[in-house]
Amino acid sequence: MTNEEIKRLVDEVKEEVVGWRRHLHAHPELSFQEEKTAQFVYEKLQSFGNLELSRPTKTSVMARLIGEKPGRVVAIRADMDALPIQEENDFEFVSKNPGVMHACGHDGHTAMLLGTAKILTRLRDRIQGEVRFLFQHAEELYPGGAEEMVQAGVLEGVDVVIGTHLWSPLEHGKIGIVYGPMMASPDSFHLRIHGKGGHAGMPHQTVDAIAIGAQVVTNLQYIVSRYVDPIEPLVVSVTQFVAGTTFNVLPGSVEIQGTVRVFDEKLRQSVPQWMERIIKGITEAHGATYEFQYHYGYRPVINDDEVTKVIEETAREVFGDEAVERMKPNTVGEDFSAFLHRVPGSFFYVGAGNKEKGIIYPHHHPRFTIDEDSLEIGVRLFVHAALKLLGQAA
Repeated sequence: MTNEEIKRLVDEVKEEVVGWRRHLHAHPELSFQEEKTAQFVYEKLQSFGNLELSRPTKTSVMARLIGEKPGRVVAIRADMDALPIQEENDFEFVSKNPGVMHACGHDGHTAMLLGTAKILTRLRDRIQGEVRFLFQHAEELYPGGAEEMVQAGVLEGVDVVIGTHLWSPLEHGKIGIVYGPMMASPDSFHLRIHGKGGHAGMPHQTVDAIAIGAQVVTNLQYIVSRYVDPIEPLVVSVTQFVAGTTFNVLPGSVEIQGTVRVFDEKLRQSVPQWMERIIKGITEAHGATYEFQYHYGYRPVINDDEVTKVIEETAREVFGDEAVERMKPNTVGEDFSAFLHRVPGSFFYVGAGNKEKGIIYPHHHPRFTIDEDSLEIGVRLFVHAALKLLGQAA
Protein backbone atom coordinates (compact mmCIF):
# COMPACT_ATOMS: atom_id res chain seq x y z
CA MET A 1 0.00 0.00 0.00
CA THR A 2 1.11 3.54 -0.61
CA ASN A 3 1.81 6.11 2.06
CA GLU A 4 -1.23 8.07 0.86
CA GLU A 5 -3.54 5.05 1.16
CA ILE A 6 -2.45 4.34 4.71
CA LYS A 7 -2.69 8.01 5.66
CA ARG A 8 -6.27 8.01 4.40
CA LEU A 9 -7.09 4.99 6.56
CA VAL A 10 -5.48 6.66 9.59
CA ASP A 11 -7.42 9.86 8.93
CA GLU A 12 -10.63 7.82 9.10
CA VAL A 13 -9.88 6.56 12.63
CA LYS A 14 -7.88 9.39 14.19
CA GLU A 15 -10.89 11.02 15.90
CA GLU A 16 -11.80 7.65 17.38
CA VAL A 17 -8.23 7.21 18.59
CA VAL A 18 -8.33 10.57 20.36
CA GLY A 19 -11.70 9.66 21.87
CA TRP A 20 -10.38 6.32 23.14
CA ARG A 21 -7.37 8.05 24.66
CA ARG A 22 -9.60 10.56 26.45
CA HIS A 23 -11.89 7.83 27.77
CA LEU A 24 -8.92 5.90 29.13
CA HIS A 25 -7.40 9.06 30.59
CA ALA A 26 -10.62 9.80 32.46
CA HIS A 27 -10.82 6.25 33.83
CA PRO A 28 -7.28 5.25 34.85
CA GLU A 29 -6.50 2.07 36.75
CA LEU A 30 -3.39 1.08 38.67
CA SER A 31 -1.04 -1.79 37.83
CA PHE A 32 -2.61 -5.25 38.13
CA GLN A 33 -6.03 -3.58 38.59
CA GLU A 34 -6.81 -2.73 34.94
CA GLU A 35 -10.06 -4.73 34.82
CA LYS A 36 -12.31 -2.06 33.25
CA THR A 37 -9.51 -0.93 30.95
CA ALA A 38 -8.96 -4.47 29.69
CA GLN A 39 -12.69 -4.97 29.20
CA PHE A 40 -12.91 -1.70 27.23
CA VAL A 41 -10.05 -2.82 25.00
CA TYR A 42 -11.53 -6.29 24.54
CA GLU A 43 -14.90 -4.92 23.47
CA LYS A 44 -13.37 -2.48 21.00
CA LEU A 45 -11.26 -5.21 19.44
CA GLN A 46 -14.28 -7.49 19.26
CA SER A 47 -16.17 -4.84 17.31
CA PHE A 48 -13.44 -4.70 14.63
CA GLY A 49 -13.91 -8.32 13.53
CA ASN A 50 -11.26 -10.60 11.96
CA LEU A 51 -9.45 -10.98 15.30
CA GLU A 52 -8.87 -13.95 17.60
CA LEU A 53 -9.11 -12.58 21.13
CA SER A 54 -7.85 -13.96 24.42
CA ARG A 55 -7.02 -12.85 27.96
CA PRO A 56 -3.48 -14.10 28.73
CA THR A 57 -3.78 -12.74 32.28
CA LYS A 58 -6.61 -11.28 34.33
CA THR A 59 -6.03 -7.70 33.15
CA SER A 60 -4.33 -8.08 29.76
CA VAL A 61 -5.65 -8.68 26.24
CA MET A 62 -4.16 -10.32 23.17
CA ALA A 63 -5.59 -10.07 19.67
CA ARG A 64 -4.34 -12.12 16.72
CA LEU A 65 -4.86 -10.98 13.15
CA ILE A 66 -4.06 -14.02 11.02
CA GLY A 67 -3.62 -13.26 7.34
CA GLU A 68 -4.87 -15.18 4.34
CA LYS A 69 -1.44 -16.69 3.72
CA PRO A 70 1.29 -17.94 6.10
CA GLY A 71 4.30 -15.78 6.88
CA ARG A 72 6.12 -14.03 9.69
CA VAL A 73 4.54 -13.16 13.03
CA VAL A 74 4.94 -9.55 14.18
CA ALA A 75 3.85 -8.53 17.68
CA ILE A 76 3.06 -4.95 18.72
CA ARG A 77 2.75 -4.01 22.38
CA ALA A 78 1.00 -1.22 24.28
CA ASP A 79 0.89 -0.83 28.07
CA MET A 80 -2.35 0.19 29.81
CA ASP A 81 -1.75 0.98 33.50
CA ALA A 82 -1.78 4.33 35.30
CA LEU A 83 0.09 5.79 38.27
CA PRO A 84 -0.84 6.64 41.91
CA ILE A 85 -0.79 10.41 41.28
CA GLN A 86 -3.47 13.02 41.92
CA GLU A 87 -4.01 14.79 38.62
CA GLU A 88 -3.75 18.60 38.52
CA ASN A 89 -4.87 19.17 34.92
CA ASP A 90 -8.18 20.94 34.27
CA PHE A 91 -9.30 19.66 30.88
CA GLU A 92 -12.71 18.02 30.53
CA PHE A 93 -11.41 14.44 30.46
CA VAL A 94 -9.36 14.74 33.65
CA SER A 95 -9.13 11.59 35.79
CA LYS A 96 -12.34 10.65 37.57
CA ASN A 97 -10.48 8.29 39.92
CA PRO A 98 -9.02 10.18 42.89
CA GLY A 99 -5.31 9.62 43.34
CA VAL A 100 -4.92 7.76 40.04
CA MET A 101 -3.70 9.30 36.80
CA HIS A 102 -2.36 8.44 33.36
CA ALA A 103 0.82 10.44 33.86
CA CYS A 104 3.07 8.51 31.47
CA GLY A 105 1.18 8.25 28.18
CA HIS A 106 -0.07 4.68 28.48
CA ASP A 107 -3.59 5.85 27.61
CA GLY A 108 -2.17 7.09 24.31
CA HIS A 109 -0.25 3.85 23.73
CA THR A 110 -3.41 1.81 24.13
CA ALA A 111 -5.43 4.12 21.88
CA MET A 112 -2.76 4.02 19.16
CA LEU A 113 -2.64 0.22 19.17
CA LEU A 114 -6.43 0.03 19.00
CA GLY A 115 -6.32 2.33 15.96
CA THR A 116 -3.59 0.20 14.41
CA ALA A 117 -5.63 -2.96 14.97
CA LYS A 118 -8.74 -1.40 13.43
CA ILE A 119 -6.85 -0.43 10.28
CA LEU A 120 -4.98 -3.72 9.87
CA THR A 121 -8.14 -5.78 10.33
CA ARG A 122 -9.47 -4.06 7.20
CA LEU A 123 -6.36 -5.24 5.36
CA ARG A 124 -6.56 -8.89 6.43
CA ASP A 125 -6.90 -10.16 2.88
CA ARG A 126 -3.57 -8.49 2.03
CA ILE A 127 -1.63 -9.79 5.04
CA GLN A 128 0.77 -12.70 4.77
CA GLY A 129 1.52 -13.97 8.24
CA GLU A 130 0.17 -12.65 11.51
CA VAL A 131 0.04 -9.43 13.49
CA ARG A 132 -0.32 -9.98 17.22
CA PHE A 133 -1.55 -7.06 19.36
CA LEU A 134 -0.42 -7.21 22.99
CA PHE A 135 -2.30 -4.95 25.41
CA GLN A 136 -0.17 -5.25 28.51
CA HIS A 137 -1.01 -4.57 32.13
CA ALA A 138 1.29 -3.38 34.93
CA GLU A 139 4.29 -1.79 33.28
CA GLU A 140 4.74 0.61 36.20
CA LEU A 141 4.99 -1.95 39.01
CA TYR A 142 7.59 -4.69 39.35
CA PRO A 143 7.57 -7.62 38.58
CA GLY A 144 5.58 -6.13 35.70
CA GLY A 145 2.98 -7.39 33.30
CA ALA A 146 5.30 -8.09 30.37
CA GLU A 147 6.97 -11.04 32.08
CA GLU A 148 3.58 -12.43 33.09
CA MET A 149 2.39 -12.23 29.49
CA VAL A 150 5.56 -13.92 28.25
CA GLN A 151 5.04 -16.72 30.76
CA ALA A 152 1.46 -17.01 29.49
CA GLY A 153 2.80 -17.74 26.00
CA VAL A 154 2.03 -14.56 24.06
CA LEU A 155 5.38 -14.72 22.21
CA GLU A 156 5.02 -18.29 20.99
CA GLY A 157 5.78 -18.28 17.28
CA VAL A 158 6.57 -14.54 17.23
CA ASP A 159 9.45 -13.49 14.96
CA VAL A 160 9.74 -9.84 15.95
CA VAL A 161 8.22 -7.46 18.51
CA ILE A 162 7.93 -3.67 18.47
CA GLY A 163 6.60 -1.02 20.81
CA THR A 164 6.69 2.71 21.34
CA HIS A 165 6.62 5.31 24.08
CA LEU A 166 5.01 8.70 23.68
CA TRP A 167 7.83 10.92 24.90
CA SER A 168 7.18 14.40 26.26
CA PRO A 169 10.85 15.56 26.16
CA LEU A 170 10.69 15.00 22.37
CA GLU A 171 8.71 17.52 20.35
CA HIS A 172 5.62 16.49 18.40
CA GLY A 173 6.47 15.35 14.89
CA LYS A 174 9.74 13.68 15.87
CA ILE A 175 10.51 9.95 15.97
CA GLY A 176 13.26 8.95 18.41
CA ILE A 177 15.45 6.02 17.40
CA VAL A 178 18.01 4.25 19.60
CA TYR A 179 20.25 1.40 18.46
CA GLY A 180 21.37 -1.20 20.99
CA PRO A 181 21.05 -0.28 24.69
CA MET A 182 18.12 2.09 25.15
CA MET A 183 16.91 1.93 28.76
CA ALA A 184 18.64 0.67 31.89
CA SER A 185 17.79 -1.95 34.49
CA PRO A 186 16.05 -0.16 37.41
CA ASP A 187 17.46 -2.15 40.35
CA SER A 188 17.04 -1.05 43.97
CA PHE A 189 18.77 -1.64 47.28
CA HIS A 190 17.94 -1.39 50.96
CA LEU A 191 20.50 -1.10 53.74
CA ARG A 192 20.04 -0.97 57.51
CA ILE A 193 23.09 -0.19 59.65
CA HIS A 194 22.92 -1.15 63.32
CA GLY A 195 25.11 0.79 65.72
CA LYS A 196 24.60 1.66 69.38
CA GLY A 197 22.43 4.61 70.29
CA GLY A 198 22.98 7.03 73.13
CA HIS A 199 23.28 10.62 74.27
CA ALA A 200 24.56 12.99 71.58
CA GLY A 201 26.71 14.70 74.22
CA MET A 202 28.54 11.44 74.98
CA PRO A 203 29.29 9.99 71.53
CA HIS A 204 32.16 7.89 72.90
CA GLN A 205 29.59 5.65 74.54
CA THR A 206 27.84 4.97 71.22
CA VAL A 207 28.46 3.42 67.84
CA ASP A 208 27.32 6.30 65.67
CA ALA A 209 25.16 4.82 62.93
CA ILE A 210 24.70 8.20 61.23
CA ALA A 211 28.44 8.83 60.90
CA ILE A 212 28.96 5.28 59.63
CA GLY A 213 26.07 5.59 57.21
CA ALA A 214 27.45 8.86 55.87
CA GLN A 215 30.76 7.15 55.13
CA VAL A 216 28.92 4.35 53.32
CA VAL A 217 27.02 6.85 51.15
CA THR A 218 30.24 8.67 50.25
CA ASN A 219 32.19 5.51 49.49
CA LEU A 220 29.46 4.00 47.31
CA GLN A 221 30.22 6.80 44.84
CA TYR A 222 33.63 5.25 44.25
CA ILE A 223 31.93 2.35 42.46
CA VAL A 224 31.07 4.64 39.54
CA SER A 225 34.22 6.75 39.62
CA ARG A 226 36.88 4.11 40.39
CA TYR A 227 35.53 0.58 39.92
CA VAL A 228 34.14 0.96 36.41
CA ASP A 229 35.52 1.99 33.04
CA PRO A 230 34.70 5.71 32.63
CA ILE A 231 32.92 5.07 29.34
CA GLU A 232 30.67 2.37 30.84
CA PRO A 233 27.26 3.82 31.85
CA LEU A 234 26.38 3.23 35.50
CA VAL A 235 24.30 5.10 38.07
CA VAL A 236 24.42 4.43 41.83
CA SER A 237 22.07 6.81 43.64
CA VAL A 238 21.22 6.94 47.34
CA THR A 239 17.71 8.36 47.49
CA GLN A 240 16.71 7.86 51.11
CA PHE A 241 18.58 8.24 54.41
CA VAL A 242 16.38 7.87 57.49
CA ALA A 243 17.70 8.22 61.03
CA GLY A 244 17.04 9.80 64.39
CA THR A 245 14.14 11.38 66.23
CA THR A 246 15.54 14.47 67.98
CA PHE A 247 18.61 16.73 68.26
CA ASN A 248 20.26 15.23 71.35
CA VAL A 249 20.01 11.50 70.68
CA LEU A 250 22.28 9.45 68.47
CA PRO A 251 20.06 6.76 66.95
CA GLY A 252 20.88 3.08 67.13
CA SER A 253 20.32 2.50 63.42
CA VAL A 254 19.94 4.17 60.05
CA GLU A 255 18.06 3.09 56.96
CA ILE A 256 19.43 3.78 53.48
CA GLN A 257 17.75 3.08 50.13
CA GLY A 258 18.56 3.82 46.54
CA THR A 259 18.76 2.62 42.97
CA VAL A 260 21.32 1.23 40.54
CA ARG A 261 20.95 1.72 36.77
CA VAL A 262 23.06 -0.19 34.26
CA PHE A 263 22.93 -1.54 30.70
CA ASP A 264 25.53 -4.32 30.80
CA GLU A 265 24.37 -7.57 32.42
CA LYS A 266 27.85 -8.62 33.60
CA LEU A 267 28.40 -5.26 35.27
CA ARG A 268 24.92 -5.51 36.76
CA GLN A 269 25.89 -8.73 38.55
CA SER A 270 29.11 -7.19 39.91
CA VAL A 271 27.66 -4.02 41.45
CA PRO A 272 25.91 -5.60 44.48
CA GLN A 273 29.10 -7.52 45.34
CA TRP A 274 31.11 -4.30 45.27
CA MET A 275 28.48 -2.50 47.33
CA GLU A 276 28.47 -5.13 50.04
CA ARG A 277 32.28 -5.19 50.20
CA ILE A 278 32.26 -1.44 50.90
CA ILE A 279 29.41 -1.69 53.41
CA LYS A 280 31.01 -4.63 55.24
CA GLY A 281 34.40 -2.95 55.46
CA ILE A 282 33.09 0.34 56.86
CA THR A 283 30.65 -1.15 59.36
CA GLU A 284 33.16 -3.68 60.71
CA ALA A 285 35.81 -0.97 61.06
CA HIS A 286 33.51 0.95 63.41
CA GLY A 287 31.93 -1.93 65.31
CA ALA A 288 28.54 -1.83 63.61
CA THR A 289 26.51 -4.50 61.80
CA TYR A 290 24.33 -4.31 58.73
CA GLU A 291 21.51 -5.86 56.72
CA PHE A 292 21.80 -5.43 52.95
CA GLN A 293 19.21 -6.36 50.32
CA TYR A 294 19.60 -5.90 46.59
CA HIS A 295 16.54 -6.23 44.35
CA TYR A 296 16.88 -6.84 40.63
CA GLY A 297 14.27 -4.93 38.62
CA TYR A 298 13.46 -5.10 34.92
CA ARG A 299 16.19 -6.08 32.50
CA PRO A 300 17.79 -3.39 30.34
CA VAL A 301 15.98 -2.56 27.09
CA ILE A 302 18.36 -3.61 24.32
CA ASN A 303 17.12 -2.97 20.78
CA ASP A 304 17.96 -5.30 17.91
CA ASP A 305 19.94 -3.40 15.26
CA GLU A 306 18.23 -4.98 12.25
CA VAL A 307 14.70 -4.36 13.53
CA THR A 308 15.64 -0.84 14.61
CA LYS A 309 16.98 -0.16 11.13
CA VAL A 310 13.60 -1.13 9.68
CA ILE A 311 11.85 1.25 12.09
CA GLU A 312 14.22 4.08 11.21
CA GLU A 313 13.90 3.49 7.44
CA THR A 314 10.11 3.37 7.79
CA ALA A 315 10.02 6.60 9.76
CA ARG A 316 12.19 8.36 7.17
CA GLU A 317 10.08 7.10 4.28
CA VAL A 318 6.77 8.07 5.90
CA PHE A 319 7.64 11.30 7.70
CA GLY A 320 10.86 12.49 6.09
CA ASP A 321 14.49 12.58 7.25
CA GLU A 322 13.90 15.69 9.35
CA ALA A 323 11.44 13.82 11.56
CA VAL A 324 13.93 11.18 12.68
CA GLU A 325 16.15 11.89 15.66
CA ARG A 326 18.90 9.52 16.76
CA MET A 327 18.76 9.55 20.56
CA LYS A 328 21.08 8.53 23.36
CA PRO A 329 20.17 5.81 25.85
CA ASN A 330 18.64 6.90 29.16
CA THR A 331 18.54 5.25 32.55
CA VAL A 332 14.81 4.95 33.17
CA GLY A 333 13.40 1.42 33.24
CA GLU A 334 10.83 -0.32 31.02
CA ASP A 335 9.50 -3.86 31.20
CA PHE A 336 9.30 -4.07 27.40
CA SER A 337 12.70 -5.66 28.04
CA ALA A 338 10.91 -8.90 28.96
CA PHE A 339 9.76 -9.22 25.33
CA LEU A 340 13.14 -8.22 23.87
CA HIS A 341 14.86 -10.82 26.06
CA ARG A 342 13.06 -13.55 24.08
CA VAL A 343 12.46 -12.08 20.62
CA PRO A 344 14.36 -9.58 18.44
CA GLY A 345 12.64 -6.23 18.40
CA SER A 346 12.79 -2.50 18.82
CA PHE A 347 11.36 0.12 21.14
CA PHE A 348 11.18 3.70 19.86
CA TYR A 349 9.88 7.12 20.84
CA VAL A 350 7.08 9.18 19.35
CA GLY A 351 7.46 12.85 20.26
CA ALA A 352 4.55 14.06 22.39
CA GLY A 353 5.72 17.41 23.74
CA ASN A 354 4.68 20.78 22.39
CA LYS A 355 6.00 23.97 23.97
CA GLU A 356 3.65 26.17 21.96
CA LYS A 357 0.65 24.34 23.44
CA GLY A 358 2.11 24.36 26.94
CA ILE A 359 2.70 20.59 26.89
CA ILE A 360 5.96 20.77 28.78
CA TYR A 361 5.59 18.69 31.92
CA PRO A 362 7.72 15.56 32.42
CA HIS A 363 6.48 12.03 32.76
CA HIS A 364 5.02 11.15 36.19
CA HIS A 365 4.15 14.81 36.86
CA PRO A 366 0.59 15.66 38.04
CA ARG A 367 0.18 17.99 35.04
CA PHE A 368 1.61 15.62 32.46
CA THR A 369 -0.24 15.31 29.18
CA ILE A 370 0.53 14.62 25.51
CA ASP A 371 0.01 16.43 22.23
CA GLU A 372 -2.87 14.37 20.85
CA ASP A 373 -1.68 15.08 17.30
CA SER A 374 1.09 12.59 18.13
CA LEU A 375 -1.42 9.73 18.23
CA GLU A 376 -1.92 9.84 14.47
CA ILE A 377 1.85 9.65 13.95
CA GLY A 378 2.11 6.61 16.19
CA VAL A 379 -0.67 4.79 14.36
CA ARG A 380 0.81 5.51 10.93
CA LEU A 381 4.23 4.30 12.01
CA PHE A 382 2.82 1.12 13.59
CA VAL A 383 0.84 0.25 10.43
CA HIS A 384 3.73 0.90 8.05
CA ALA A 385 6.26 -0.89 10.29
CA ALA A 386 4.04 -3.94 10.77
CA LEU A 387 3.59 -4.37 7.02
CA LYS A 388 7.28 -3.86 6.33
CA LEU A 389 8.31 -6.33 9.04
CA LEU A 390 5.91 -8.88 7.57
CA GLY A 391 7.82 -8.48 4.34
CA GLN A 392 5.08 -6.49 2.64
CA ALA A 393 6.40 -3.02 1.91
CA ALA A 394 3.79 -0.44 2.78
